[in-house]
Amino acid sequence: MSVFQRHAGQHGEVLNVESVAVPDIVRAVGTPVYVYSKRHFEHQYAAVSNAIAGCGTDTRICYAVKANSNLSVLRVFADLGAGFDIVSGGELARVMAAGGDPARVVFSGVGKTTEELDLALKLGIDCFNVESVAELDRLATRAELLSRPARIAIRVNPDVDAATHPYISTGLKENKFGVPAATAIDLYRKAASHPALVPAGIACHIGSQISRPDPMIEALNKLLDLVDALADEGIELTHLDLGGGYGVRYREEAEFDIGAYGARVRAALQGRQLSLSVEPGRFLVANGGLLVTRVEYLKPAAETAGRQFVVVDAAMNDLIRPALYRAWHGVEGVGVPGDGAIDGIWDVVGPVCESGDFLARERRLTVAAGDLLAVTSAGAYGMAQSSNYNTRPRPAEVLVDGDTFRVIRRRETPEDLYRHELAAAPGGPR
Repeated sequence: MSVFQRHAGQHGEVLNVESVAVPDIVRAVGTPVYVYSKRHFEHQYAAVSNAIAGCGTDTRICYAVKANSNLSVLRVFADLGAGFDIVSGGELARVMAAGGDPARVVFSGVGKTTEELDLALKLGIDCFNVESVAELDRLATRAELLSRPARIAIRVNPDVDAATHPYISTGLKENKFGVPAATAIDLYRKAASHPALVPAGIACHIGSQISRPDPMIEALNKLLDLVDALADEGIELTHLDLGGGYGVRYREEAEFDIGAYGARVRAALQGRQLSLSVEPGRFLVANGGLLVTRVEYLKPAAETAGRQFVVVDAAMNDLIRPALYRAWHGVEGVGVPGDGAIDGIWDVVGPVCESGDFLARERRLTVAAGDLLAVTSAGAYGMAQSSNYNTRPRPAEVLVDGDTFRVIRRRETPEDLYRHELAAAPGGPR
């Protein structure tokens, strides 16, 4: 299902998000701007829900907040019945502000602070995914002190190669996440003997942008071996957390077959009394978002004696994935090219003072100054990873719902960026 289609408008064919023309959004909000489709989010959520139905005694989708943490996006998933996978106290605060239920929150991450643990305990979150011996000890101390028993799952590092980019691989023994199986067994023994800890589940997450189910099923089987070994010791786990990481198509990748994955999980869990949760983020939102930007200048080859550059008003601070991962995002014109458009092979670059500031390399475009370009597949890890480098205010965000749209984050101003800074008065003491 594509929510991005071209339709005839007053000035020729223009790109639409659902039933809203992108130029109409730009006239109201300006550029750069992130534009999201509610319909896409709902469609992807339904696909995952259908795939895992019947996989356990109960199933739950916990949206990975880190992918796109806008409050309105979180609210969409809360209204669909989602739980939430968080990795910080800030993300927990966002979930609460969006109307999420803390009893449907899973807290992952390797560096949970005492303050974060206390907040999560007081709010009564569902489960802590524990990632080290030291974390279990700290959690036990805080849970006992606050008289708030903590449900836990140990995040196991199954040493499975997800065959993805090394920066987003999390399931190999050299990665910082989780603990080996032998350590996990020791942690479960310790948790089972502690009055403030409830060993309820077992968890893993082997990486992001995984293209096929095989490594995930390999990890699942290793977890089930541990479940059985623990049961032999009298430690009965009731919950299985398989993380997320389902790959999406940015360019020519095969879309992750969520239906086939669900069928294989269902077969592996047949006859077991385990509930199941999964934690997709990118899969739900990536291809439901655009970053819309305006062309400021063209630098054709005649000026540069080499490469050709389209200079736009969005930059690496708005979308860092191309600079950080060499990630590929599609780029297309929003409408009919303007007067004096030049056809050629262009690098699409921003105004940030870094040679690594690019959104795309070597793209065939017919483009003129003033044209609008849409950077596709920008719904995940776009705004969430943005910054204010070069004192650049971050973009607005817009959510489209059918034939209407609304601003769900206003564009920042320079004053927003230094509002909390302290400066000496001119001529005064420093």
